[in-house]
Amino acid sequence: MNKLLLHPAAKPLVFILGLLPFAWLAYGAVTEGLGANPAEYLIRSTGDWTLRFLCIVLAVTPLRVSFKVNALARFRRMLGLFAYFYVVVHLLSYSLFDMGFDIPEIAKDIAKRPFILVGFSAFVLLTPLAATSFNRAIKALGARRWQALHKLVYLIAGLGLLHFFWMRAGKNNFSEVFVYAAIVAVLLGWRVWNFARNRKNGASVPRPSSAGRVQMSK
Repeated sequence: MNKLLLHPAAKPLVFILGLLPFAWLAYGAVTEGLGANPAEYLIRSTGDWTLRFLCIVLAVTPLRVSFKVNALARFRRMLGLFAYFYVVVHLLSYSLFDMGFDIPEIAKDIAKRPFILVGFSAFVLLTPLAATSFNRAIKALGARRWQALHKLVYLIAGLGLLHFFWMRAGKNNFSEVFVYAAIVAVLLGWRVWNFARNRKNGASVPRPSSAGRVQMSK
């Protein structure tokens, strides 16, 4: 598996796969294939993909450590940036289709509706993580401060879940929310368990290699 993930074609393939949801949504928008309410479909779909990519990012370390697939770390930066890409498209879709890019009205809506405030807060917190997703940022911040900053991804995942929960509360439909919450709980629970195990065994937590540094947290 490590050999396959280190192949020169692996990163371009992951990049193409990451863009496929956006390409499908763009195709649907052009061909009027997004249902009776294409704006709502686009907003919700990009929000869903933001959560999915956050879950994928959080899954990298448990999979890498548990199955000794160290090469997974080299994809963490790209996956994290895809999470940011989809949340930007999500925010732009809301701003354009729901609010007509009326900035004062958008500001009022964010302040008035808690679920939008929570979602916007997650976007704001994710922005510095995306902005520091390159090796020069690590050198500028220092590895310790950079790692501390990128641990915000745990809070961001929680805010994303809360945003999703409140959005679904109006229709009393929580089935997908519980699925995402269970996935995030398992991934964060693994980190707590692994940290406790390392402390018990007296093992130090290794620093990320240069191949997998810019990753939106371990």
